[in-house]
Amino acid sequence: MEKNITENIAANAEAEKTNFQKSLENGKFAVTCEIGPPKGTDIKEVEDTAQILKGKVDAVNVTDLQSSVMKLGSLATSHLLIGLGIEPIFQITCRDRNRLALQSDLLSAYVLGIRNVLSLTGDHTTVGDHPQAKPVYDLDSVSLLWTMKKLESGVDLAGKELKGKPTFFKGAAVNPGADTRPALELQLLKMQKKIDAGAQFFQTQVIFDAVSFEKFMERVQKLDIKVPILAGIILLKSEKMANYMNKFVPGVNVPDSIIKKMAATQDKVTAMLEITTELIEKVKPFVQGVHIQALGWEKHVPALLKNLNL
Repeated sequence: MEKNITENIAANAEAEKTNFQKSLENGKFAVTCEIGPPKGTDIKEVEDTAQILKGKVDAVNVTDLQSSVMKLGSLATSHLLIGLGIEPIFQITCRDRNRLALQSDLLSAYVLGIRNVLSLTGDHTTVGDHPQAKPVYDLDSVSLLWTMKKLESGVDLAGKELKGKPTFFKGAAVNPGADTRPALELQLLKMQKKIDAGAQFFQTQVIFDAVSFEKFMERVQKLDIKVPILAGIILLKSEKMANYMNKFVPGVNVPDSIIKKMAATQDKVTAMLEITTELIEKVKPFVQGVHIQALGWEKHVPALLKNLNL
């Protein structure tokens, strides 16, 4: 009898796992992409992008008011993707919700069939299109991960019992582009804190410098961190975009060689595919997958994956 109960628990736990989670646990090189909800109610672009990515990637992140810009919600868009045959990764930030709303949205996500969740603190409201909005930050990305574990145990943050408990595949972000030793040590420390709080996978901030990323991953390996890591890859559209990121995006360094290659050609798509293919081939031995931010160039993702034999 006891054996049957144990077997049933194990079977239920396995059934709750997403295909994305199973891919990582089985050692498959996973590919995730990203969809930004629209600023409004017209979801045609989301539907079109979903058709491009369907069957090509393991899961798709749905951004949560990225860069503090007001848009359609990540929860509704994630549910929409399920109906379109795409497995979503529900991004949830702490910027706009207190612990009541965060817990409620997590329970809502589970009921709507969403299991993959990426925990983020969120950009400050002053960088967005409603700079007068008041940020919340009742929790941060670490305590939000812990909150998910708490809900999974069957109680909320107030210690009140839940009628039915959720199960999530919990993710977090890490920035491997720290340009000073103290900054690097802080990233590694936060990474370990996120794992202790329940993180089961990581997606990194975008990278361009394979040498620096390899050094970061060597430090990760020395700490004996076993959690799957997906390298953040952005589809570079022009040398202007590269220069902008170097100037304004902390932790991102686009090497001069890449900038010169983009500047030397009119065929930006071919150059992007060559640059991105080479970069992924270099970082592939150190990670369990890649997270591609296409930024409107999703139609080129299939060609990129074909180059990589993925």
